[in-house]
This record gives sequence, C-alpha cells and structure tokens, in this order.
Amino acid sequence: MTNGTADPIMLELVDEDGRTIGTAEKLSAHQAPGRLHRAFSVFLFDDMGRLLLQRRALGKYHSPGVWSNTCCGHPYPGERPFAAAARRVGEELGMAPVLMREAGTVRYNHPDPASGLVEQEYNHLFAGLVRDMPRPDPEEIAETAFVTPGELLKRHEAEPFSAWFMTVLDAARGGIREVTGVSAGW
Repeated sequence: MTNGTADPIMLELVDEDGRTIGTAEKLSAHQAPGRLHRAFSVFLFDDMGRLLLQRRALGKYHSPGVWSNTCCGHPYPGERPFAAAARRVGEELGMAPVLMREAGTVRYNHPDPASGLVEQEYNHLFAGLVRDMPRPDPEEIAETAFVTPGELLKRHEAEPFSAWFMTVLDAARGGIREVTGVSAGW
C-alpha cells in the first residue's frame, strides 16, 4: 500500500513469440482492444483422472461466476510462469500439486461480451496432479468440482464457462494426457 491505495498489479507485455517487450497495469492490458501479455493456465487432476474445475467468485471484475480451469492468472514482471502458476494454486486453492509440468503455450484473443474486457494472452499451460482437497479462497473461487470428461461436457453445455476455457483445454491436451494417461479420456 502506498498513500492508502494498493499498488497497481503489473503484467508483462510480450510480442507474438512470447518475448517480453514491456509492462502494463492489469486492467489497462485487458481493456479493448487488449494488449498481448503473459498468462498461465493450470489443469490439475486427482488420482482418478478427474479435472479440478473452479467457478470464479462473483466479486471478480472479470468473468465472475463462470466455470474455468483449475487456476489461471498472470506472472508478475520477471516471474517465471511455472513459479507464478504454483504460487497462484496455493493462494487460490490452498493446495500444492504433487506433480506439475509444462503442457505447451497458446496465444489467443477472447473478448468477454459481459464485461467488455479482452483476454489477449500468450498463455503458458501446465498440467499436474493433486492429492489434497482444495481449500479455496472465497475472494477468488465460489465453488470447485472434480469432473470426468463426460461430466465436463454436460456441465459445459448447461453452465457458463470462461471465454478462454476450451482454447486452453484443447491446447493443453497433449500435456494433460502425459499426466493422466490415455485411459482417463482427456
């Protein structure tokens, strides 16, 4: 806190190849048309191969109340994406993966019609395993659920999901299969 106000959260701006080219304040980077910045998305699974989903807290300024992958966010400038992903899993879910590995990268541009914000991201993907039950921070997460591929399909058809969810899931599938095994169905 500086002068009674919180310091702005800064993001790393990147070029199309993921090279750092500067920084921007978090909200300004998401205002239309959006500025390409570094992000991460995590997919964690239990020993039965079920994916841990989270429903974002209703108080979130961006995509509140929608279902999404286990954890996502932005590294601080200079923070390695893997370290940021592990940090945010602990902060949001109160747990640590027993295994977490890189699962690729994906670049996308997803406007959110509800908020008018834009996800223009160079996203580092991670897949892993958890054995503990989540203890979500209610400021970040309204609800969690472990789902099979079939349960995910039904939920995705019936409930709102983040604009980026299917893009990051599809891009991470190879790494997810290496973590869960082919028999899990991902």
